Amino acid sequence: MDTIRVGLIGAGGNTRLHHAPKLAAIEGVEVVAVANRSMASSARFADEFDIPNPVESWMDVLDDDSIDAVCIGTWPYMHSALTIAALDAGKHVMVEARMAANSSEAHAMLDASKERPDLVAQIVPAPHTLAFDQQIVDMISDGYVGDIIGVDAKVAGSNFPNWDGELHWRERRDFSGNNIMSMGIWSEAMMRWVGDYASATAVGHTVIKHKLDGDGRRRSTGNIPDYIDVVAELEAGGQLHLQVTTVTGFAPAADVYIHGTEGTLRLVNEGNGLELYGGQRGDAQMSKIDVPAEKVGSWRVEEEFINAIRGIEPITHTDFTTGVKYMEFTDAIAHSLKLGEKVGLPLS
Repeated sequence: MDTIRVGLIGAGGNTRLHHAPKLAAIEGVEVVAVANRSMASSARFADEFDIPNPVESWMDVLDDDSIDAVCIGTWPYMHSALTIAALDAGKHVMVEARMAANSSEAHAMLDASKERPDLVAQIVPAPHTLAFDQQIVDMISDGYVGDIIGVDAKVAGSNFPNWDGELHWRERRDFSGNNIMSMGIWSEAMMRWVGDYASATAVGHTVIKHKLDGDGRRRSTGNIPDYIDVVAELEAGGQLHLQVTTVTGFAPAADVYIHGTEGTLRLVNEGNGLELYGGQRGDAQMSKIDVPAEKVGSWRVEEEFINAIRGIEPITHTDFTTGVKYMEFTDAIAHSLKLGEKVGLPLS
């Protein structure tokens, strides 16, 4: 395939910041159409990014036989329907994260992709730990921590509750499904380090039960927790504790410990970006670990997508099988919150 023609469905933040400009910058790639929530918004986006064909509906993108691939940048509630329709239309698919609203939809997406093995199917990966992932994986594999005892992760918005805040789409179940705050991106990232989850147990509560919508009216947050604790068993041994919240003042943005029988790794963001520390049995204290340049990962989602279409490399960040696993973990947490019990994984 010489020139790859891409259509955009949904023009949100990541599409604006990453997908549209970075796809267009790749040699032999043309971004030729965009469908957003209205014809007017499609036209504005097309004008900003010099896209020749703004259209009114996502169906116009899929019905265009000249388009080879689509980038789906909508909210999660649309991901499954759009992905399956795009694959049925014979188009390669890059879909924004989270993969879907729930694991049933994610399984349907995976099944559709298996029916078209000739097409590339990619989920935009959780990007926040890419600069450290390879270093952490290598240190664990090389025995730095020994056998993993447990992972203790705390992720916070570092804000006190704000009852006059604007309702975000992530706080609406009709848009976001079972996804909760940044729980999904962190559970995906930690799977890269310590493998799959074997079970999940969760407790949580909603401190801010109503927020202001775009018209200034108070609207329910749908009881999506803004403070949650998850305990998971790891398939490879050990367990994980993940606390995610957006309502705790003075908390670090992220603080993750990986404890093992011989050493400990700590990935922490106390306001100046993530930094990695480590210490082993016999050390007086933990020391900062500088990641070698050749191990520092970075955002290359669009490059990987196009390379996969051209047969240059496989999809690693992130394939649909991995997406189903993290969506099952998300659903296990939702079930545990509702039922008050441990939920085994995989679900199916």
